[in-house]
Amino acid sequence: MKKLLVLGIVCVGLLQGCEDKKNTSEEKTETNVKTPLDTIASETEKTDTTAVSEATSYPKITQENVVSFLTKYGTENPETKVRITTNHGTIDILLYEDTPLHRANFVYLAKQNYFNNTFFHRVVKNFIIQGGNSDNVSTPRKRNAIGSDYLLPAEIVPGRKHTYGTVSGAKEYRENPDKQSAPFEFFIFLGPRSATGHLNGNYTIFGRVTNGMDVVEKIANLPADDGDWPLQNVYIQDVSVE
Repeated sequence: MKKLLVLGIVCVGLLQGCEDKKNTSEEKTETNVKTPLDTIASETEKTDTTAVSEATSYPKITQENVVSFLTKYGTENPETKVRITTNHGTIDILLYEDTPLHRANFVYLAKQNYFNNTFFHRVVKNFIIQGGNSDNVSTPRKRNAIGSDYLLPAEIVPGRKHTYGTVSGAKEYRENPDKQSAPFEFFIFLGPRSATGHLNGNYTIFGRVTNGMDVVEKIANLPADDGDWPLQNVYIQDVSVE
């Protein structure tokens, strides 16, 4: 499974990983420490996939219909408040109305239960946590059920900058001159300001954390392997909207 990273091309050391990388279950089995939730997730993978395919009466999202689909869906589903429940606590997010496609996409994925039993799969202390992926077999199945071949047009608001707690769309850095976002992954920024140069103007900021930055900090400080994958899986158990 492709692991999308959110760092700019000038990254080194802490900021390593501007390009997309391959991530497989085999690579992570050696480093991930099994927790009771690993067993629970394995047992619910089939249920999660079925829930997505049965819950939605919508067509698959494609690059051809993404704008029209999300524009209509966003009008019919105007929610802007999100609660992410993890095995480390809850994070509340406000989605911005002036990034309507990203807002509608996030609400749609939440209502289709896409995020359930995915991970915060990338953690970098004092920088970011990134969520929406996993090495569970249910994740690519759920993506395929929703529509795995689309990207979100950039909605970069002039003057809006990455600050403590902003939420942005992840993206592939290479061969992406239009700065389109990957639809299934997002990152929460922790700072410092010196790390925003390659982010500002290149990634769509579509929300901000309103409560739970202590949980974000806790997750960001977890031990991780050389690829920034936490040694213990950080489960996104549920994402609810209102």
